[in-house]
Amino acid sequence: MTPSPAADKIFEANLWKLNAVRMLFWMHFFGPVLVPFFTQWGGLRLSQVFYLNAWFFFCNFIFEVPTGAAADFLGRKASLALGALLGSGAAFLYTSRPLFLVFLAAEAVFALAFTFHSGADEALAYDSLAVLGREGQSKKILSRMESFKLGGILFASLTGGFIADRWGLAAPLRATGVAIFASFFIILLIREPGVRKRAKNRAAYRDVLREGVRFFTGHRILWILTLEAAAVNALAWCVIWLNQPLLLQSGLPLKYFGVVQALSVAGEILLLSHVAFFERLFGSKRGLLAGGGLLAGAAFLVLGWARSLFLVMPAIVLAFTFGLTRLPLFSSYMNKYIPSDKRATVISTSSMIRTLALFLSMLAVGKGLDHRSIQTAAIAVGSCLVALSVFSRIEEKHLID
Repeated sequence: MTPSPAADKIFEANLWKLNAVRMLFWMHFFGPVLVPFFTQWGGLRLSQVFYLNAWFFFCNFIFEVPTGAAADFLGRKASLALGALLGSGAAFLYTSRPLFLVFLAAEAVFALAFTFHSGADEALAYDSLAVLGREGQSKKILSRMESFKLGGILFASLTGGFIADRWGLAAPLRATGVAIFASFFIILLIREPGVRKRAKNRAAYRDVLREGVRFFTGHRILWILTLEAAAVNALAWCVIWLNQPLLLQSGLPLKYFGVVQALSVAGEILLLSHVAFFERLFGSKRGLLAGGGLLAGAAFLVLGWARSLFLVMPAIVLAFTFGLTRLPLFSSYMNKYIPSDKRATVISTSSMIRTLALFLSMLAVGKGLDHRSIQTAAIAVGSCLVALSVFSRIEEKHLID
């Protein structure tokens, strides 16, 4: 059935509303001052900060699939609304009292908020495109959503330090809570597509969960795409934790760290905004994934031996740009294989595997840093990225637009 012009406008508007939701949800003003917030305002040891982060990823792993099934059961709009309310509440909970147990609770609530968003906004966007008959544009639309997310991160990164300087270390978290809460009101304006047929006797939640997970585990191509996305993303994620110590060792003053982060985010936005150009540049869709992985690996190898800022800074930007921009591309390719009624559950199952990979990567690299230098860790990560790219099992025919 062809939608009416009025319906076209409604579901076209969904796409831009989801962009705004992504941007506001990811305005993490606390990013530039997160460690000082925990260590100075919260009174924690640095090791406790790492324990908190590990706990956050563990909670993501536990919550991912159940909240994805909830999105398929209750609706993606309801899932996004719950995520916005929980995320805003978590941001204010962090600043309620400087206690480790309070931070643990806030991390769990924040993880729950993230998992209610994970998969639901992409599924809602894809279903809106399906109503419009524009599924072939999903890679462009999902990449644009990721660009808006990065735009929110970029804006918050550049302003969070000034907010902390003017109003104190807790103020950026409160500003984050306000931004996420604002996204809730935009979510209320979204119209959920009717492609998910809601019969009066809907399947039980446990059936939705079981069928979605069973579909994923039985689909070979989804497994191939998920495992590579998980492995490369988990390794590339290490640049977030390694770049600042490396910049310090290279002699960059702390006040300029935001400039490097801004350049890195700008690189990610540039790639995601011109995916077709980069695919032509690398020769194919698979060429972009493999070549991007090789460039990210090479960047880590440079970070392992370079001491000059003129090499360290470009290597960091390169690692961010080609290492951390792959997930929306993989999401677009995976969506082509997933039926609508299982989409959020399957995407969340895939995301759970990526979260587990992140958790394991953090543990492995953190353990390695107990006995080896930062440079050795960077070389190890770079070598693994190069090997994964060279021996990738992804084929061009898997990457359907």
